[in-house]
Amino acid sequence: MALEQKLSLKLSQRLVMTPALQQAIKLLQMSTLELREEIATELQENPALEESLEQDGNEAEEQPPTPPADGAAEQPSPSESDNGERDSLSEIDLEYMLQNYYDGGATTPRGSYEVRGEDRSWETNLTRPPDLSAHLLEQLTLATTGAVDDEIGRTIIGNLDPHGYLQASMDELVAMTDHDPADIQRVLGVVQAFDPTGVGARDLRECLLIQLRRLDLEDTPAAAMVREHLDLLQARRYEDLAHRLDLSPAQLREQMEILRRLDPHPGDRFSPSTTQTVTPDVMVVKLGDEYQVILNDDGFPRLRVSRYCRTILKGGAGASKDDREFVRQKLNAAVRLIKSIEERQRTIYKVACSIVRQQRPFLDHGINAIRPLVLRDVAEDVGVHESTVSRVVNNKYMHTPNGIFEMRFFFHSGLTNMSGEDISSLTVKESIRHIVDGEDSRHPLSDSAIAKILMQQEQIPIARRTVAKYREELRIPASTLRRRSVFGC
Repeated sequence: MALEQKLSLKLSQRLVMTPALQQAIKLLQMSTLELREEIATELQENPALEESLEQDGNEAEEQPPTPPADGAAEQPSPSESDNGERDSLSEIDLEYMLQNYYDGGATTPRGSYEVRGEDRSWETNLTRPPDLSAHLLEQLTLATTGAVDDEIGRTIIGNLDPHGYLQASMDELVAMTDHDPADIQRVLGVVQAFDPTGVGARDLRECLLIQLRRLDLEDTPAAAMVREHLDLLQARRYEDLAHRLDLSPAQLREQMEILRRLDPHPGDRFSPSTTQTVTPDVMVVKLGDEYQVILNDDGFPRLRVSRYCRTILKGGAGASKDDREFVRQKLNAAVRLIKSIEERQRTIYKVACSIVRQQRPFLDHGINAIRPLVLRDVAEDVGVHESTVSRVVNNKYMHTPNGIFEMRFFFHSGLTNMSGEDISSLTVKESIRHIVDGEDSRHPLSDSAIAKILMQQEQIPIARRTVAKYREELRIPASTLRRRSVFGC
């Protein structure tokens, strides 16, 4: 059978992500701090993009570099070359492409991004506090004199977890250091005497006993609780503890106060804590009876395209065809960035206005009045896709009269009460918190009992497992762990 070649037409649809669309999506899901960094990077890498200063109206017109003083004639542009070829760049409508991104600058938020050396505050030069390892190594240097002890001590410190507990067994330490177990045990005792007290312990019992020993309370009933009855102590079986140690209620409360002053995680105070700077993207201000949405413009430079690059693109400054093609690409990238930032700001504004309209009860009355809201509700209100709303609320914050909240905070599923009204899950969580706060600590309410109270008092039908889920999200312990005994512990 012979093969036959022929032409055929076929219609098909496919989704093409243009560079402009890719950049718009990328900028939309960025936080304010990330967008500032992105703008700063573009300002450094793109010569066609520059920051428009406040005094642009009085700023002198930017001039291209002066020609060489040796009198060399300016090279003719490619469009004027002998071959007579017409340069396609001459057909570009510069006025249309640049639009309002030239003299006046773009309509991006005003602000100042760069932090010059003389304007930096002294807080930015502070060094971070030492971590647990550095703190212990400093003490090790002062406590040991021999190379063997120093090696063993560094190995022990290197095997501590962030809480200060030793994660390596004695056999593992022997294999790591190749030293005698007696020497390792001796150096371990030296490390356990370091600050913070309790560091170097292998479990909770040893950690608490080290701290009691440092307080000279090793022979007290509190030490006996830790040494012999830690399981009863963790289960809060205070009656059994009092019976086994032959303590009165007053004596048990006294010993429990000693234990409460101990630190089960001595290394936590040296754990590096990351401080997250929250910059609200949206400000909600109440003017009269209405709420106004204002975008936070602080920190964004006002962008525009370079005048000199425009001159080059028109064929001036003796630019070659390749130079003008390079400038054209950079100008397109600059205009695309400015338009993407403007579109980002408009979309955030629309979504924020929709949230404010639909969460007006929360702004007026607080958390108890917040209503259920899903991404689809805002997407239909604004006229965009749900994925766009999801990108908008990602890592964005809103400053309201009730505090600063992540924009995703306003989106919650809800429950329906017996009257058919929708109630936000946040409102139900607050009700659970109030019920637990008002319970008798000696007879805490179970999850089933809380579900019955919600049904009786607020007409909210809710399952026990849903109460347990909300309680865990609120970090409220189970009823067995909330119980206080007759001993007052």
